[in-house]
Amino acid sequence: MKTEFNKPLVKHMYTADPSVHVFNGKIYIYPSHDLENDGEDDGLGDHFKMMDYHVFSMEDIGAEIVDHGQVLHLDDVPWAMSKAWDCDCQYKNGKYYLYFPAHDKDGIFRTGVAVGDTPIGPFTPQDKPIPGSFSIDYCVFNDDDGTSYFYTGGLWGGQLEYWRTGAYVPFNGETGLNGPQGDEPALGPKVMIMNEDMLTYKTEPVEIKILDEQGEPIKASDTERRFFEASWVHKYTNGKYYLSYSTGDTHFICYAEGDSPMGPFTYKGKVLEPVTGWTNHHSIIEFKGKWYLFYHDCELSDGTTHLRNLKYTPLDIAPDGTITTASPYAS
Repeated sequence: MKTEFNKPLVKHMYTADPSVHVFNGKIYIYPSHDLENDGEDDGLGDHFKMMDYHVFSMEDIGAEIVDHGQVLHLDDVPWAMSKAWDCDCQYKNGKYYLYFPAHDKDGIFRTGVAVGDTPIGPFTPQDKPIPGSFSIDYCVFNDDDGTSYFYTGGLWGGQLEYWRTGAYVPFNGETGLNGPQGDEPALGPKVMIMNEDMLTYKTEPVEIKILDEQGEPIKASDTERRFFEASWVHKYTNGKYYLSYSTGDTHFICYAEGDSPMGPFTYKGKVLEPVTGWTNHHSIIEFKGKWYLFYHDCELSDGTTHLRNLKYTPLDIAPDGTITTASPYAS
């Protein structure tokens, strides 16, 4: 008989891209919100219509999930035009900071910040995006020493490959993409250290290196292991850092291990097998001494790619940090 795991968590609306944290002994989920529309899949994500954010919480594993309502809409953000994709929230200095991407008036992804006094808001957006921000899919990781690391990056519609020169260059005239090809090293996500105000970057972007077992960069052609989007970082009890991410068009969640939150990270294996739908996106959290994986699929919409729903499942992590690959449809 199925447990509460691997079932849709939210059924009254379509939700995806779960960023999950434990604040004050309680689980808080910050997803994106899929809206029904007739847009066509152009390879750049224009069929995803997403304009606002809700916050959800759970008192415990297996407890009822609570929708705390809409906490931010792009109509409240002066510079933002569309595409309220994956967000993240982090706590510091007595405040909660909700980080969200959106297209600006030039169609370029920038990063907004909305600030609140509680994990469920209300969140007040800043008037302008973070200076120097770009791309999508955020993870904000607070290390034990208080340093806050900001991870970002997504290929194709996420525009990461357009920033290889440090400036926004969307097309090369041949493939329409500026990303590496073939035996070139695959692009990794970018990481920046945040200033204490949590509103600006302290350091310039650094590309995270993901290496194979021989210490060589994973190649762009290695699509079952290379980074595509959805980076997430957690620290395990062995003192190691773990970068997990989606491989995009091959639909795996993979992970790599490192000695520093800045990398490099060495590829270790798969976290999750493919789900129904095209995208996959996740978070890994520890709660009451056990580990859990939050993810999404398209069960509620019978496989409609742009209408997704949240799920979660226990995650088996060995003392040495090895993660047992999870099945999204285990009984």
